[in-house]
Amino acid sequence: MPSTAATPTSSDENTLRHLNEEYIRSFMESDVEWYRQHLAEDFQVIESDGAELDKAAFLIQTAKGPDVAAYELKKVNVRFYGDVALVQATGLFTRKDGSTGTSRYTDIYVRAGKDWKVVSAQITRC
Repeated sequence: MPSTAATPTSSDENTLRHLNEEYIRSFMESDVEWYRQHLAEDFQVIESDGAELDKAAFLIQTAKGPDVAAYELKKVNVRFYGDVALVQATGLFTRKDGSTGTSRYTDIYVRAGKDWKVVSAQITRC
């Protein structure tokens, strides 16, 4: 059941949609600094292959560059539970060999003062 700790505004939703777009841009451009600023210190991600990475390992992986040539968001859903937000999205990607696929992911954000930090992510590719 959603909490009433903080009432989300359309501004909050716009902020999270923008952060989601920046998350993807940062992935494609290997923008480690964006992630350093927007991931919580205890950030955890579960990759498509089941690997679990903490923030430090994720930053190292990000610096190596994306394993895809292109990524396009198709559907984004933002839901709020007090000071927590779930961003669930679907995107289409093109691998470097030209083959294509779909990814679905859930990113969990927590309000930290006026900012939102990503605390967890889980990615599925098919």
